[in-house]
Amino acid sequence: MQPVRVRFAPSPTGPLHIGGVRTALYNYLFAKKHGGIFILRIEDTDQTRFVEGAEEYIMESLKWCGINVDEGIKEGGKHGPYRQSDKKDIFRQYAGTLVEKGDAYFAFDTPEQLEKLRMDSEKNGNTFIYNSSVRGELKNSLSLKETDWRNLLLQGVPYVIRYKMPLNEDLHFDDMIRGHIVVNTDTLDDKVLFKSDGMPTYHLANIVDDHLMEISHVIRGEEWLPSLPLHVLLYRSFGWRAPLFAHLPLLLKPDGKGKLSKRDGDRMGFPVFPLFWPYGETAKGYREEGYYPEAFVNMLALLGWNPGTEQEIFSMEELIDAFSIERVHKSGSRFDPEKAKWFNHYYLQNRDNNQLAMEFREFLRAKGIHYDIVHLEKLIGLVKERVSFVKDFWQETDFFFVAPETYDREVIKKKWKPETPLQLTELKSVLENIDEFNPSVTEQTVKAWIENKGYNIGAVMNAFRLVVVGASRGPHIFDIISWIGKEETLKRIDKGISITGEQA
Repeated sequence: MQPVRVRFAPSPTGPLHIGGVRTALYNYLFAKKHGGIFILRIEDTDQTRFVEGAEEYIMESLKWCGINVDEGIKEGGKHGPYRQSDKKDIFRQYAGTLVEKGDAYFAFDTPEQLEKLRMDSEKNGNTFIYNSSVRGELKNSLSLKETDWRNLLLQGVPYVIRYKMPLNEDLHFDDMIRGHIVVNTDTLDDKVLFKSDGMPTYHLANIVDDHLMEISHVIRGEEWLPSLPLHVLLYRSFGWRAPLFAHLPLLLKPDGKGKLSKRDGDRMGFPVFPLFWPYGETAKGYREEGYYPEAFVNMLALLGWNPGTEQEIFSMEELIDAFSIERVHKSGSRFDPEKAKWFNHYYLQNRDNNQLAMEFREFLRAKGIHYDIVHLEKLIGLVKERVSFVKDFWQETDFFFVAPETYDREVIKKKWKPETPLQLTELKSVLENIDEFNPSVTEQTVKAWIENKGYNIGAVMNAFRLVVVGASRGPHIFDIISWIGKEETLKRIDKGISITGEQA
């Protein structure tokens, strides 16, 4: 049996869409499941669309996801180079081989001539296709005399090399996800294989590279499904054994129809790229938004693949063990940003409090706030269940670090009574006399005082929380004052009475 060798072959034309990351992930899972090799190949034959920084972005994205490359630009390997632009002369040779065999030809039509043909066809309600029905009337080595087209080559007239599509042949081939497919060649055009700029097109470079790299399975997005007939024919023309193909379903936008795009993310407030893209029109990424790579990968794996069980939480090792191409969906998968948050919430809840404290400490340091890990670890334990991201800890705990400057007017309106300032002043005296300022002692002492005085416990505790926190939020009030300490608690009571009393 042929060893499993798969490749992820992105073009460095901008940030890597999460659909591309999913393609890489499925290739990686398939390879590791079968003890195979995962290759990263950069397909940069279209130099007009090359974007500086995109290549490094792709590699950094895979690294963050834990998708480890076996062979690639940085890793090396015996099947290199792994950047297509580094071997354009090789592709030229293979294009020439097809011409010599009669399966491809030189075409000298100018872009302007072809555009006019397209426009004329559209005026007549047709679509222009460069194939057997028109190629005999156009300027190419099939229609011209050999001496004429060879003279054009000698004169340096720009040309492309096109594949010569067979006449009226039913092509039969199989897809691991979509089953048996039949396409008639008369519906296909003579695709360009080699461009006038001396670079191969995707079609030629892809096939030649896959053969030279001994790729056993091609797992890619369904947008390449229309190209499959040509690719199968190219393998036949070269006399090579074709790999097995699997075309993955699209990732669909959360609402409406169509492929998930950056515009959808901007509109609905979620990223569609794994990492922040810093060039040109910047775009936010899952890493910078606070997602854990494990949560991101877990979420992505289930967008188009079903394990056949109720299990939703998978480690990378579990994904490798459970993954199978046969359980990949044919239809598109609708992206759910709330489900993505759910995955991150799960992974955060199962993270060690000490680790979360260290992560939150970096967030605080950026604000100029410095606390020891032991203190922060206790704080994490108080609010952990409320958050889905480390950055959310600040929203839940800001009052632990900074005394409130404003107080919720709705709470003041509903909870602040004429007797409130006096009760809080008495409460301050009670707290001042507590030596062991921990949650258990303070709660017991304060509640005993409220009961002895005959005060309404709800009224006192609501006012107490208001002056300490600034609003009706946060964990247990006695946990809060234990964390901020007696001195800070007493200061906040004084400040709250002064400011809130004026607003009441």
